[in-house]
Parts: sequence; C-alpha cells; structure tokens
Amino acid sequence: MFLGIDIGTSGVKAVVLDRHAAVVAQGIAALTVQRPQPLWSEQDPDSWWQATCAAVQSLPADVRRAVRGVGVAGQMHGATLLGADDRPLRPAILWNDGRSHAECAAMEAAVPDLHRIAGNLAMPGFTAPKLAWVRRHEPATFDRIATVLLPKDYVRLRMTGEKATDVSDAAGTLWLDVAKRDWSDALLAATGLTRAQMPRAVEGVAVTGRLRDDVAESWGMPAVPVAGGGGDNAAGAAGVGVVKDGDALLSLGTSGVIFVATKDFRPNPASAVHAFCHCLPDLWHQMTVHLSAAACIDWVARLTGAAGAADLFARAEKAGPAGGPEIFLPYLSGERTPHNDAAVRGGFLGLDHDTNPERLAQAVLEGVSFALADGLDALRDAGTQVERLSVIGGGARSRYWGRTIAATLGVELVYLDGGEVGPALGAARLAQLAVDGGAPADVCVPPPVSHTIPANPILADRLAPKRARFVQAYPRITPRNEP
Repeated sequence: MFLGIDIGTSGVKAVVLDRHAAVVAQGIAALTVQRPQPLWSEQDPDSWWQATCAAVQSLPADVRRAVRGVGVAGQMHGATLLGADDRPLRPAILWNDGRSHAECAAMEAAVPDLHRIAGNLAMPGFTAPKLAWVRRHEPATFDRIATVLLPKDYVRLRMTGEKATDVSDAAGTLWLDVAKRDWSDALLAATGLTRAQMPRAVEGVAVTGRLRDDVAESWGMPAVPVAGGGGDNAAGAAGVGVVKDGDALLSLGTSGVIFVATKDFRPNPASAVHAFCHCLPDLWHQMTVHLSAAACIDWVARLTGAAGAADLFARAEKAGPAGGPEIFLPYLSGERTPHNDAAVRGGFLGLDHDTNPERLAQAVLEGVSFALADGLDALRDAGTQVERLSVIGGGARSRYWGRTIAATLGVELVYLDGGEVGPALGAARLAQLAVDGGAPADVCVPPPVSHTIPANPILADRLAPKRARFVQAYPRITPRNEP
C-alpha cells in the first residue's frame, strides 16, 4: 500500500491506495488561514505538521502498518522561512496573499529575461516576490533566513530530516529555470538569495529520504521511502492520468485550475497562463489559475446561512440557470488568469428587491464558471485546444454545477471515481513509482469514469448574456482602472 498526503489550504488529507490503485482509507484534518491585514494570507507551518500527524494517525492501524511508501503534495507558492535551527521565522505567506505587487514590478524590471527563464509573469502569488517583500519590510527576518521551503516540503523536513522539493512545485517559486528543471542563479539573485538557501530540486518520482524513526513509530508504520511528490495541481493530474501531451483537467478546490499536460515547455506569460514542470519526468504543463473557486461556495453558504455546500447547490438549483439578474465577480482573493490583479475584489451586481439566497447561490456558481471560461479563453488564445476536462476536487461532487461549467466552457466534463480525492491520490501514485519503478503512463492511469457531462448549447445560449455582462464588469471594478 502507498500513502499520499496533501497539504491543502483548508486541511490536510491522507489517502492510502492498495496495489490495485483502489482507495482503502482516508483521513482529514482541518486547517485555518489567518488574514491579519488586507491582502495578507498566512498559516503557521507547525499547523501543517500537526494536521498531517492527525490525518495519518486517523487511518486504520492495519492499513498504516502495510504502507510501503509515502508521497507528498501540497498548496504551491507558500513562503516558509526557516532559520539556522530549521524552525520557522514567521508565519508562512500563502499562495493567495496579494501584498507583493510592487515587488513583482521591481523583479520584472531587474531581470529582463524573467519571462523566458521562469515562463511566467511575476505575480504576488509566487514565492519570489514574497521574499522580496520580506527583504524590504522585515529585513531582520530576511537576514536570518537559512532555508526557504514550500509548504509540503516543510512537512517533508519534519518527516525525513531532508530538504528537497520536486520541480513541479519549484516551478511555482519564480526561481526555477523551468526548461532546464533547475534553479536559476539569476532569479535567485534578484531576491537576494542563493542556491545554498534552496532545497535540492528533484523529480516527483525520486526518493528524497525515509521516515525518521520517531515519526514512523508515532505513525505506526515502517520507516518507508518518501517520494518527491508534486505541487497540488500536478499531483492531482498524476492521480487521474493526465500524463500525456494534451491531457487536461479541471480542479475545483479552494482555487480553480485548468491544467493541460504538454510534452515540452510552452510559456505564454502575456495571457497570465502559467507554464510549469509536471511532477513526472520529461513533461511540463500549462495552467490557468483562479484564486477563488470552491472557496466562493463555502463563503456564500456562510453568508446565506446554508447548511453547507450540498445545501447551497440545492438552493442554486431551485433558482435555476440565469434565474435572476445577479452577477457575481468571484475575486475574493484577487485574480490571476487572465487579469493578474491581486488588488481586485469580488462583488455582486444586479441585485434587486427579489434577490434571495437561492438567486445569490446560483449567481456564485455562474460567476466562478465565467471566470473559468476566461481562463480557458486565454489557453485557446495561446493555441492550446481543450475539448474534454477530467474533473477533480471537492467541487466535483455537484453535477448541477458541472452542467453550468460544461455549457459555459463549451467542453465535455469527465467525472472519475475517486476524483474528489484530488492531489493525495497522485501523491500516493508517485510514491508507488518511487518505490516500485515502472512507466508513469502504466501507473498513473485514469480511474474508471463515473459519468460525463456534455456541453449543452441551449444552456450556453441562456447563460451567454450574463457572461457578457460579467466580462464587461471587470474593467469597472478593478482599482487599477480608477481615475
């Protein structure tokens, strides 16, 4: 059996697969996000470790004893700053933190080749601008930095004592030469850092160490190998078999992601499309990122007093597609693709005296769908064709939302058994590859199809006027366009 651990934003998930790639056990432990100032988003790194231990220890004892390898996946971009004693110097700055916009502009000016090397625009979500912000605003902390780790790699350090990251996660730092799959000295120098402060960069299928004896004992399992793993989206792709050129997925987690595997490095920073390494050797991927997806569902459920996501979806279905004039702009944490705007914030438009919780719920489902369509348009403008998307993440549980998304994007959605498990599934498969070897395409096979949702042109026509209003709204609300 193989254990996959996903260090998410809202929680840590532990999943065990058997030799037939079936999920035999799952454990979950919740996390919270701290937002001490506007645009800030932080977490205590030690909370990741505590939640990881809780999630793993919640698995059945006989399952833990049978584990032969561990893989780790996690939220990307988080800046985890360690001192010489390997202890965190401050709370980690997360992927949806927007404080470092000025540092992004400075980094682009300082490194004219940044787009060519990193394959991406400098955005506040990336790790490098966060370090530039710390250097400018917290110089005493910056001067004490011995190592910078990504969230899952801090957990790896606690698991194994080793400092390593995989290239898919490293590609999201803005310090990696993505074509060469190695750190860039020029990009590191732009933020006052060197290779000595970076973990070693490996492929996701590499063995990075073994569980420490004390951890193994605490978890009730042998001191098994730990694989390089992957950033959450790359690991999620490996879990559902998106491992060949042109394979694509839609991840409906806290954020929303459209991910397309590519056989070579295909950057397109002009459209705020990400180009990263895959977590499997000799593969890359393109990706659009929307900072709030299922997070919007949880938010409006709290706002309207819904009992949870399922209740919220039921309320939206009661209103029906385009059931009211309400437009929702899902920029609760800013936006990446295609706007690259950390400062913009969400909002409702078109409210009237008849607006009710059901219509608000429907507007939120539509607004996230429209934002995803903006991202897919950016991919298509870059020459990438997408006709089918495998769906993963918690949002995959709603067929009703799926019909709205499929119609808006004009693609077929493919739902896979276990797809809602997400990146932890891929992390377990990377552990299997690290321990047993084999071809990734033979191990990372798609799970059985549960159902498909084709694009409905009648529904698309019904939603089209609202999408047009959605597209027109962004220039009117962004602070950058204010006089």
